[in-house]
Amino acid sequence: MTRVLLVDDHPVYLEGLAALLGAAGAATGIEVVGTATDGTGAVTAAAELAPDVVVMDVRMPGLDGIAATRRVVDAAAAAGRDVGVVVLTMSEEDETVFAAMRAGARGYLLKGATRVEITNAIATVAAGGAVFGPAIARRVADFLAPARTTAEGLFPELTGREREVLDLVAAGRANPQIAATLHLSPKTVRNVVSSIFTKLHVADRAEAIVRAREAGLGRASGATDGLRR
Repeated sequence: MTRVLLVDDHPVYLEGLAALLGAAGAATGIEVVGTATDGTGAVTAAAELAPDVVVMDVRMPGLDGIAATRRVVDAAAAAGRDVGVVVLTMSEEDETVFAAMRAGARGYLLKGATRVEITNAIATVAAGGAVFGPAIARRVADFLAPARTTAEGLFPELTGREREVLDLVAAGRANPQIAATLHLSPKTVRNVVSSIFTKLHVADRAEAIVRAREAGLGRASGATDGLRR
């Protein structure tokens, strides 16, 4: 049996998930050995129960799921054990996804995941693999992929992702369109655009578009004549 610890600060969701996984335990090989309602409780329970997998929420009072993940993984490693963490959360922000990965999580699912998706993720992580929900997997792949612009020598102060976003800004795309095209969250796009303005020392979107188009960006993406704000 795969021993699983569940962590979530919403009692109803926690109880429902425990019941769901418990009822399917015989068929899936999953045994829920404990629950916790915050990050501190998760660290304590993981040390006491030595689960194979921890299903971890992110946004919790006190110690959040990212910090708790890091402590659980580090403590298990120090004790010579392996523990897999599957993040199960409402948050699909890129910052949260990559923070969880850096903390040692090997799985990331959104709370709309089905029982089959959750049990499969638990089994995969318990076996040493990694698993991400479809939407999250696309974000990870797009983030790691090379920027699509061929003008990599332009604006060396920008990262590849920033040049890619600038290319779309120069094409007249609004932030929601950029987010949809690159499979990024609107908040991430806003942050990237703000970083571009800072690095290029431009005052606004219109000035950034002028700079980018003068350098040849925005043409391959179907630039429009209107300057969107």
